[in-house]
Amino acid sequence: MGRENHSVYTLLVEVGRKKGDGLPKGATGAALMCYASGVDEAEAVRETVAILKQADMAPLDVSGYGSLQDRLDEGHDIDDDERALMQQALDENSVVVAQMTPFYDDPSKRGD
Repeated sequence: MGRENHSVYTLLVEVGRKKGDGLPKGATGAALMCYASGVDEAEAVRETVAILKQADMAPLDVSGYGSLQDRLDEGHDIDDDERALMQQALDENSVVVAQMTPFYDDPSKRGD
C-alpha cells in the first residue's frame, strides 16, 4: 500500500569504471537501461543513482524518458517483456536494470 502514487520511469544511465563494478574487462564504461519506481522522475533518478553507487558502479549521467504513460503518449512501442520489467520495478518499489551495453575504446586508437 502507498505505492498508488508511484509510477515507473525509464532511465538511461551512463556509468564509468570503478574497481569492483562488474563491467567486462576492457570496457571503458556502460549504458544501463533501468526501470525505477518513484513518486516522480526526480525521485526515481535519485534512487537509481544511490543503488548503482551501492553496487560499486560510477554513475556519470542519467537521461529520463518519462513514465510508462508518458512513453505511451509519445507513441513508444512497449513490448510485454518491457512491461513485465516495469511492473516488477513497481511491485518491488525498486530499480530494475533491463539492459547493459558496455562501451569500448575505438580499436583503431588502441594501437594493437
